[in-house]
Amino acid sequence: MNVYFSCSITGGREDQPIYQALVGRLLELGHQVPTALLARADVFEAETVISPEEVFRRDDAWVRGCDALIAEVSTPSHGVGYEIALAVCLGKPVFCCYQEGRSVSKMLLGNRHPQFKIAAYRTTQEALDLVDDFLSNLE
Repeated sequence: MNVYFSCSITGGREDQPIYQALVGRLLELGHQVPTALLARADVFEAETVISPEEVFRRDDAWVRGCDALIAEVSTPSHGVGYEIALAVCLGKPVFCCYQEGRSVSKMLLGNRHPQFKIAAYRTTQEALDLVDDFLSNLE
């Protein structure tokens, strides 16, 4: 399955180890993750050499080509919100996870679209389990 992984870049990178664990699980399960580079610790430096137009075209094409989108939304991000909305509008299955106790947009928490799921987690392992459950329901 082609899975678009979405996470904060310019909004903050304190959750990067969790991003890395989630992408690692997706790759371990044999999924294609075109956005795997976004989970790397050095992604901000790598992304600074790409123009905003290139990022938009690239990411838009990746969302359009994915089978599902998974987003870690503990850190607010305009780009992540845009990607989620695009995927929902395209009818893609979307799963968002966030660390329990973090403030998350009510636009996400209140979304009842049948292709959209959101859940809180306490530990990295719990986040991995939630992703596994989401993916198993798609197959």
